[in-house]
Amino acid sequence: MMSYLDRIERKILTGSQAAEMVSKWQQDGLNVVFSNGCFDLVHRGHIEYLSKAADLGDKFVIGLNTDQSVARIKGPKRPLVDEKSRAILLAALTFVDAVVFFDEDTPYELIKLIKPNYLVKGADYKPESIVGYDIVTANGGAVKTIDFVEGFSSTALIQKIKEAY
Repeated sequence: MMSYLDRIERKILTGSQAAEMVSKWQQDGLNVVFSNGCFDLVHRGHIEYLSKAADLGDKFVIGLNTDQSVARIKGPKRPLVDEKSRAILLAALTFVDAVVFFDEDTPYELIKLIKPNYLVKGADYKPESIVGYDIVTANGGAVKTIDFVEGFSSTALIQKIKEAY
């Protein structure tokens, strides 16, 4: 019998593994949702956002920035949590079907590789400006935005911890 940790770790895929899996799901008639981020300190806002994204389709894939990518985007003191730990945490969520690392600043190449049916980002973006919009819409998919949960952000959480300690 496979342990829960083994089941979780099996959800962490390479780009080519994810492309193969997504293609199989789509051949089976399933709609695949994709979202991405750093997810440095996962909090309630992330969980609510990600669960709403997962609700838009049958399978949910998260593109996860590598440590080097996060440092380039957020600064040299980030991430606080290493990529393997972030991936395991996200893969442990029941509504997540796959987690895939990307090392670039954006997930454009990963989106091009896996060709999801839906691309989802926060409502602070206009759908047309979301990286990968051109790929997903050209393949007949849709780009959606989801409102953030007020009062929850990794930056605010980091600030709260700094102030407390």
